[in-house]
Amino acid sequence: MSNTLIAEEDLQWEDLGGGIRRKLMAQDETMMLVKVAFEKGGVGAAHHHHHTQASTIESGVFEITIGDETKVLKAGDAYFVPSNVVHGAVCLEEGVLVDVFTPRRDDFLP
Repeated sequence: MSNTLIAEEDLQWEDLGGGIRRKLMAQDETMMLVKVAFEKGGVGAAHHHHHTQASTIESGVFEITIGDETKVLKAGDAYFVPSNVVHGAVCLEEGVLVDVFTPRRDDFLP
């Protein structure tokens, strides 16, 4: 399989439990692209990591908290998480987040 031209149907979802699935779309040592699918009510628990993260809402509606700020975001919206800032998500309507991390999230690798 090509590492540069990637068909989504060639990739497998990883079940994370709690109505959340993750699919590693593309990566190298410096960056990683990940899709995360949520069922309604799914919670991405508050956490932090040294990676910088930029995300967009592909579909659905999410309550996103970054630091002490919370906002409801929908398809087409985006958010940015600086390194080591606590953040989390609650899925209000079933949907998918697309996350980009730099550097790569080695803890996501199989």
